[in-house]
Amino acid sequence: MADGTKAVVDTSAADAAADEAALAAAIDELGSGKAAPADAADVPSADAPSADAAEADDETDDEAAAEADLEADNEADLEAAESPAADDADAPAEPRPGASVGEETSEITAPLSVQEIAAELAAGSAPKKPAPAPEPAAAKRRPTDPQPTVDPRDTATLPRTLPAPMRHSGDMIGHRYRLEECISQTETFSSWRAVDEKLRRAVGVHLMASGHQRARKVLAAAKSAALLGDPRFVQVLDAVQEGELVYVVREWLPRASDLAKLLVDGPMEPHEAYQMVRQVADAVAAAHRRGQAHLRLTPRCVLRTDSGQYRINGIAVDAALRGLPAEDSDEDAQRTDTRAIGALLFAALTHRWPYPEDRYDLQGLPKGLQNAAPDQVRAGVHKGLSELAARALFDHPPHHAEPITTPEELVRAIARLPKIRQPEPELPAFQAPPRHNTHALPTAPNPTRVADTTVAPLPPSSRPTASRRTKRRLRRVIKATAWTVALGAIGVASWQFVGSLRNPPGQTVATPQPSVSTTAPSAQPTAHTPVPIQIKEAFSYNPRGDSPESLWLLPKVFDGDPNTAWVTKTYNDPFGPKPPFKDGTGLLIDLGSAQSVSSVNVQFTGITTAELRVPNAQAAVSPQGAQPEAYNVLDKQSGSTVDFTLSSPTNTRYLLIWLTSLPKDTGGGYRGGVNEVKVFG
Repeated sequence: MADGTKAVVDTSAADAAADEAALAAAIDELGSGKAAPADAADVPSADAPSADAAEADDETDDEAAAEADLEADNEADLEAAESPAADDADAPAEPRPGASVGEETSEITAPLSVQEIAAELAAGSAPKKPAPAPEPAAAKRRPTDPQPTVDPRDTATLPRTLPAPMRHSGDMIGHRYRLEECISQTETFSSWRAVDEKLRRAVGVHLMASGHQRARKVLAAAKSAALLGDPRFVQVLDAVQEGELVYVVREWLPRASDLAKLLVDGPMEPHEAYQMVRQVADAVAAAHRRGQAHLRLTPRCVLRTDSGQYRINGIAVDAALRGLPAEDSDEDAQRTDTRAIGALLFAALTHRWPYPEDRYDLQGLPKGLQNAAPDQVRAGVHKGLSELAARALFDHPPHHAEPITTPEELVRAIARLPKIRQPEPELPAFQAPPRHNTHALPTAPNPTRVADTTVAPLPPSSRPTASRRTKRRLRRVIKATAWTVALGAIGVASWQFVGSLRNPPGQTVATPQPSVSTTAPSAQPTAHTPVPIQIKEAFSYNPRGDSPESLWLLPKVFDGDPNTAWVTKTYNDPFGPKPPFKDGTGLLIDLGSAQSVSSVNVQFTGITTAELRVPNAQAAVSPQGAQPEAYNVLDKQSGSTVDFTLSSPTNTRYLLIWLTSLPKDTGGGYRGGVNEVKVFG
């Protein structure tokens, strides 16, 4: 139409005939090369961008923005961009096959006039400018690629919808947690050391605005981590959204040192690196078996306690706080955590970060050493640990080795390594103290005339050798034997003389002849040599508690390694004050059969009070289900390493180590543990 509008036209039969004639004339004019007359507003120019092209450009921009939001893990924007309603509203409908001209776009709702048809035909004869192709989206990082030091999905690239909430020391969170010291501050969250006013213990707190796009994921990750319940991970104690604030509360380990601090002075000894990777791999593999992944395992997350145990901080929560999206599959998550453990072992062995950038106070590797095993970076590295780190870290390890892709495979590979034991401490060189004559002359008025009374050390040739010492001892024994025989003879003669004085001369009395030993008397009775008794199995003995404690750690108490331990739960008091929640917990040792036990050595994780008990007739029927009263107390000791020595050997199959007082944990509660149990007969 002349004004460019589109309306419903109701035509009669006569009008239809006129329209057909006009249409034929317009077609003839087009065939002769003349353009049909039309309003400039209705005929689009070939050079000017059309409305459809502008919409295509807008769609391209929207796709680029959506891709950026995808990389930033902005779920809310991504769901809105990908919803069917958004597609119907923003993008033009695709033409259906076989549709008429009037059905190409949803905006045409009425028949077109002859002039409009002619205008569109004229416009269609001109070449249309093709819409610019959308820019290809940035390739997403594959889970098998090396983890970048500066992750492109971290806080620097995420939309900052809300800044980190401003808080100060002394502020109360949730009417319970008092903030003490800000540990770290980013643009999206802050981490604090705080005090739980209700339980009077130190805790760690993460703070984030509740309106932030990551708040929902942080809460979900914290609640999922709290259900893990593995003492090898730093426990999540609380996760709350309160008003405009989201906070996550975790355990606080004040005397623990992270791996980055442990590596400040240099690489670890092979024994320490072996213990670290073994404990971390065991814990991560157990978490994956329960469907949990860490996804951001760095040297700052691995903590070593005073007892030598390694604990892992920030499972699932650290990745959610920094906006790292979940991996596409469980295989990708396992590969990510396995590669991270390999990077930790690489850093512990070489004192270098296995990527080009410097991170965690460690110098990065030059480009020429990429995909190099630790023993190629630093001399003297343990061969087995070097190969283990390369297989876990690289997709194509050196020397055509098979890569390790899951924590479970890594645990099995560590178990196949020969156990790396702690080196024996070097004893200081012995220095004999100076020998002085105790009968030295008093100091004279003229010291120059007084002889030196200090006994000079003997030259090496004149010092007594082992053979000389043996001869001297033999002479002493012979002399002692001779004196014993002489004294015995004198005693017999004296006894006979006294007997003759008591009896009259006419009577004869039989004189007993006492036997005199001609052998030298022993200096002391022969000491009993303890014989080790092998432990068959250990049980968590907790008949008055709610559940057994740390079942997966029970074999650690008799594996011969004092650096591993079975640990109890964390209690609010050391089984007191009276009346206590419970009066104890402990270990039940099974020797497999009745044995003659003379002593038991127990190494605890801290100063612990414990009793050694054996079952009586009632407890022997059901040793695990019997109450502590059904066991007889043999000995009670307190300390970190105790020896239960029995006055006489006891024949028993079961031994109960009953813990009655636990050491204080770093988090403010009470937790005990047993590193090693040794039984002797």
